[in-house]
Amino acid sequence: MTTLATTASGSGSAAGDSLTRDALAVLQPGFDGTTAPDWVRRRIGEGLASVALFGRNVVSEDQVTALTAQLRAERDDLLVAIDEESGDVTRLDVRTGSAFPGNHALGAVDDPALTRAVARELGRRLAACGVNFDWAPSADVNANPDNPVIGVRSFGASTDLVARHTAAWVEGLQSTGVAACTKHFPGHGDTNVDSHHAVPRIDVDADTLHERELPPFRAAIAAGTRAVMSAHILVPALDPDRPGTLSRRILTELLREELGYQGLIVTDGMEMRAISGTYGLEHGVVLAIAAGADAICVGGGLCDEGTVLGLRDALVAAVRSGDLPEERLADAAARVRRLARWTAGARERADHTEPDPAIGLVAARRALTVTRTGAAAPVTGPVFVARFAPEANIAVGDETPWGVAAELQRLLPGTAAGSFTGSGAGTEALAAADGRRIVAVVRDEHRHDWMRAALDTLLAARPDTVVVEMGLPQAPPRGTPHIATYGAARVCGTAAAEAVVAG
Repeated sequence: MTTLATTASGSGSAAGDSLTRDALAVLQPGFDGTTAPDWVRRRIGEGLASVALFGRNVVSEDQVTALTAQLRAERDDLLVAIDEESGDVTRLDVRTGSAFPGNHALGAVDDPALTRAVARELGRRLAACGVNFDWAPSADVNANPDNPVIGVRSFGASTDLVARHTAAWVEGLQSTGVAACTKHFPGHGDTNVDSHHAVPRIDVDADTLHERELPPFRAAIAAGTRAVMSAHILVPALDPDRPGTLSRRILTELLREELGYQGLIVTDGMEMRAISGTYGLEHGVVLAIAAGADAICVGGGLCDEGTVLGLRDALVAAVRSGDLPEERLADAAARVRRLARWTAGARERADHTEPDPAIGLVAARRALTVTRTGAAAPVTGPVFVARFAPEANIAVGDETPWGVAAELQRLLPGTAAGSFTGSGAGTEALAAADGRRIVAVVRDEHRHDWMRAALDTLLAARPDTVVVEMGLPQAPPRGTPHIATYGAARVCGTAAAEAVVAG
């Protein structure tokens, strides 16, 4: 395979020609900083049609608005993408926790009108900041409660429930002119491996996949989702050799031809070890476009100009060597530009009904489940909040605050708090509580033996301990009371704190 000779500024024999512009157009790169780097603005002028924002690019909504205005000064119809699921996965509220509950909380309420309203309000915020492409919602059916990467990012374990809420979320978001990107096709809910680290494998038959995993994607397509994101998962019943992102059978034959989807196909992050560690980043990008993907998500980790130029040149070289048909690259670039034109026109068609900024907290309150497992006096004075914190998965990140301590410190002045992990966490929390009533905050208790043991210790010594589960409520309820929030968004913590005080 031949490669192009380029300089950091992009000069060279192919600079500016249609092939190079198409290669740039299919990339959705991230970058460092809270202002637009010169190299990004320059590449936009050379054909880059999309950029991606991550938590490192966000300080405030005003700052994001200024950043997107800088970028759009180079190209008015630029796609500005973000991974904003709300709930546990938030970039816009990365430093505070999300103002909207996530999918699992919305699924617990099971009111599609509420889901539509929450997504619409989120879309309004994104659009006001100049973001027009959201890598959400997750349409994965959470068939495996031990899944380390989906969990509360899913609307639930019922295919029908996930399908109706996926459609409502897509409709709500896109009513604001922000394009939805339904993920992770063909379904990431029955995995026990995080594709950030390795290739997950789903060993179920084709009938199960069609009956359980695909209906939410069919519903999203019917609702008009403008994009679908592929999953880096191996599904032998569909393709025994290549994961979804690199599989022509999955992206072209199944998604395009069988399901009739004609919008944009976006890859999940290509730096994930499932791709980069198995195929190599540049080779993986070429294979993805050849398989039927139209846009390459990159930049969660590698976010420099050299990465963008290397991927651009790898695509051009693959066309020139015959490894990638030129018409496939041109078709992919055309689909990216078509979505960019849709978002530009959708600004004028956006829903301009009255905003409802309180809808996130309203939804979080409706999602709460309070189970009283024993008699206990009401919480009236300062408490000790013991947060048992598991390691965050990469999609969620560990920089976003979560829990109930801040709100309880406001509601109950004098409240103290501590965070504990690993063996001995329960004993440490008891000592730190110094006799106060304990509010124990857990996240996916059922997945962590040490967390379960910590609660055993607390409840044996202090039966009046309040337990707040901010992950999947799979373990039997215990605590006086037990409060399930179905997610760890900031508003879920607020709703839970209110319930603690209300008794």
